Amino acid sequence: MPSPLPVRDGVGATRLRVPVEGPWPTVRAFMAERFFHLDPKLLLDRFDRGEIVAFDGTPLARETPLGVHDFVWYYREPPVERQIPFDVEILHQDADLIVVDKPHFLPTTPGGKYLQNSALVRLRNALDIPELTPIHRLDRATAGLLMFSTRPVTRGAYQLLFEKRRVEKVYEAVSLLPEDWDLRRPALGGSAFPLVHRNHIEKLRGQVCVQVDPAREPNAETLVELLGFDERVLHTLLRPHSGRMHQLRVHLAELGAGILNDAFYPDLLPEAPDDFAHPLQLLARELRFTDPLTGTPREFRTRRSLQDAPARE
Repeated sequence: MPSPLPVRDGVGATRLRVPVEGPWPTVRAFMAERFFHLDPKLLLDRFDRGEIVAFDGTPLARETPLGVHDFVWYYREPPVERQIPFDVEILHQDADLIVVDKPHFLPTTPGGKYLQNSALVRLRNALDIPELTPIHRLDRATAGLLMFSTRPVTRGAYQLLFEKRRVEKVYEAVSLLPEDWDLRRPALGGSAFPLVHRNHIEKLRGQVCVQVDPAREPNAETLVELLGFDERVLHTLLRPHSGRMHQLRVHLAELGAGILNDAFYPDLLPEAPDDFAHPLQLLARELRFTDPLTGTPREFRTRRSLQDAPARE
């Protein structure tokens, strides 16, 4: 459903579903309860300024009754954001595709505490491309390659590559060396390298971490290869066959090699401010695919590296 409001300062309008019936006499009353944490006067002012609109862009009034509209659109109030002091680097740009190197800590899209401090909004503002849209996502904590579509008319062709698993994705990670590490026979979870790990991952609403269900058919698969190790850390290459949320973090944690500086797996740590000196040691390193528009092979590689990776011989 297209938004009736244009992109503003790199940020698109937010859509809110409004119930057809309920105990609220007006849309305003529903929104006041829905956004109970906001000052009610601020919400009234936004109605009076015409900043909350219907599907055709018509401003809603304070008295607009419930049941008239299924959805309303509005701009999120900019949060007071902590500046993420790392830049997005553009590696490739053409008429249809932009590939960037995303730093650790920067989210792909606006959400929660971050609006202007997201890769999408920074790029929209810097390049003046309001229709710029991510083709896939990276966790806020993960650095590396990220692809954006510049034109809606060709966006679906690139998104289909990911849906049909026609993009080869390669990551690398650094973990603490497992206590049972055998220098003569390197292995994880009792399996020698290279190894394939599978399980069933599910994201439950309202939970930060994903859930693993050992009783269900696997829906997540990762090939794990050994890059190197030293007396402290293990360096692995990861080739995910699927793209489940937090898949690589979960798989390495299950194998006894949780990624260094991971606050979610294997144990969820208390929320704390970002420690920019200790980023999650996970990097989206390579992307390979056949361009759906030209048939040309494409290959991109990050210019970033993991700070805790062991020195290579």
